Amino acid sequence: MKLPLSIFLLAACFLSLIAQKSEPVKIGYLIQDNTYVSARQGAELAVKTANEKGGLDGRPFQVIVKSMEGPWGTGSKQAVDLIFEDKVWALLGTHDGRNGHLVEQAATKSTTVFVSAWPSDPTLSYAFVPWFFNVVPTDLEQADMLINDIYNRNRSARIAVIADDSYEAKQSVKAFQRITDEKRHEKPVLLNFETYKDKPAVFISEIKKSGANCIVLFAGPLNSAAVVRAIKEQSLSLPLYASLNVLNENVLKAGQLNDMNNMLQIPSGLWSEVKIKQFRQAYFKTYGSYPGLSAAFAFDGMNVLIESIKKCKSSEREKIQEAITTFDSEGVTGRIAFDEHGNRKDLNVVCRVQNGLPVAFIK
Repeated sequence: MKLPLSIFLLAACFLSLIAQKSEPVKIGYLIQDNTYVSARQGAELAVKTANEKGGLDGRPFQVIVKSMEGPWGTGSKQAVDLIFEDKVWALLGTHDGRNGHLVEQAATKSTTVFVSAWPSDPTLSYAFVPWFFNVVPTDLEQADMLINDIYNRNRSARIAVIADDSYEAKQSVKAFQRITDEKRHEKPVLLNFETYKDKPAVFISEIKKSGANCIVLFAGPLNSAAVVRAIKEQSLSLPLYASLNVLNENVLKAGQLNDMNNMLQIPSGLWSEVKIKQFRQAYFKTYGSYPGLSAAFAFDGMNVLIESIKKCKSSEREKIQEAITTFDSEGVTGRIAFDEHGNRKDLNVVCRVQNGLPVAFIK
């Protein structure tokens, strides 16, 4: 007996719905290189947690990771491949600022949401692209927080800025000098790390000669660790501040991070002790080690995408973008909400560092 065509069509529609229901929600994740294990695990933990809670109405979330290792421009190709070949719904990134610009260009041309979870380069938001969001405070926001804290504690502050020649350090110094000028404070004394890197005693002597009563550190993680070690060895007792990218646990060893305990003060949101504890416990249970700063931002960045997709229940990029625009929730790294340029807003806390993470500074 032949079945009516309508039954076949209904059956085909039913099977199509079942296939769609099990098809994963793909999110692309771009990392600087394959040493960024902690950041990757932070993002993967967010996906694992979301899937344990049912995913998107039963559909699992899937993170597709691509590294930017290789010649200049690799980041752009990897972003394009994720968008057009893997057909991801959105992008997350943990990489440097220059690669951030490449990803931003690819995201803009394809109108794909891009959440940045590490670079603090403020120029990423200068294009006013509605598809770009940053869960990390920009260099300008960090500079403003640092300067406010320094001058609230010491009205006659004389600041020594230590920086290396990296792209990130140059952006941070430029932002710090701009905010200093805007607030009409004394210009900081700028010391180049490269000049003194093999002469720690001379380096400390130059800091003392400058008359500085506090230090701000804008250098790569390894160079920053060398500065911290020199300060400890030379018993220099001055308040020490730093930008967030100093605490990159993908680059530093545990001992180097431990050297910074209770020494560094960094700009941050007001992290919840409850959220930090829960995150650290879940991360340790899954990976057998404790997370650092980049893992925390990757976890929060991925959750911004997951929760926004769950809210709009759609793969349409405009709807995901609209959901993130109105996102306002408590993350591991504090309250997460975005201004009209996609930058994180309402960040005004400077915290001391413990175990590679910021904790509320007790005055």
